[in-house]
Formats: sequence, C-alpha cells, structure tokens
Amino acid sequence: MYRFGLVLLGLLALMDVATPLLTDGDHPPMSVAIGAAVIGLISLVLVGYAWRGKRWTLAPLITLRLASALLAVPAFFVSDVPAAAVAAAGFGVAATVVGVIAVLLPKRELAGAR
Repeated sequence: MYRFGLVLLGLLALMDVATPLLTDGDHPPMSVAIGAAVIGLISLVLVGYAWRGKRWTLAPLITLRLASALLAVPAFFVSDVPAAAVAAAGFGVAATVVGVIAVLLPKRELAGAR
C-alpha cells in the first residue's frame, strides 16, 4: 500500500504543477494556482526521496499534500465556481485522504508468505 500511496500522491502533485496552465485566472485564482504548483513541485521531490526509502520525507510530504487539499476547500463554498472545478476539488481532496492513509498503513505480510 505504501507505493500505491506514493504514486497517488505523486499524481496529485503533478496535477498541482499543471494547475497554472489549466486555470482561467478566476477558478482558481492565479495566486492559488501558483501556490499549488509550488506545493506540487516540492511534493514531487519528496515523493522521489520517499520512493527510495527515505522515511523522513513522509511528514513534510503529508503536510504539503494536506495543505494542497485545503487550498481546494473554498471551491465548495464560494459562489459561481464551475461544477467541473468543484468536482475536481472533491476528487483531489478524496484522493489525498486515500493517498495519505495508504502511505501511513503499516506494512503487512501475507500469511504463510515466508
């Protein structure tokens, strides 16, 4: 589950990096899109280190991914946000929760796998 979580968090980080290219400047605002891109870029670096077994990267990675999910929350409460943006925000928040849980789950061995 650890690698699955890293792949999911890495894909979310890639989507964050692409956010400034996908925004119309209003939904999300360009300042939020650029902030998301910075968070995504740093997250990608941390995912790379975590993939190589550097467990110290998990705390900052999870913190950044949760911060990115929090940047999407206003889409649910601000008026005039397109339905596609609200759906993307919902998907991003849900996928972040799944990715964080998958990374934090303890490693389990199959019964009799020795």
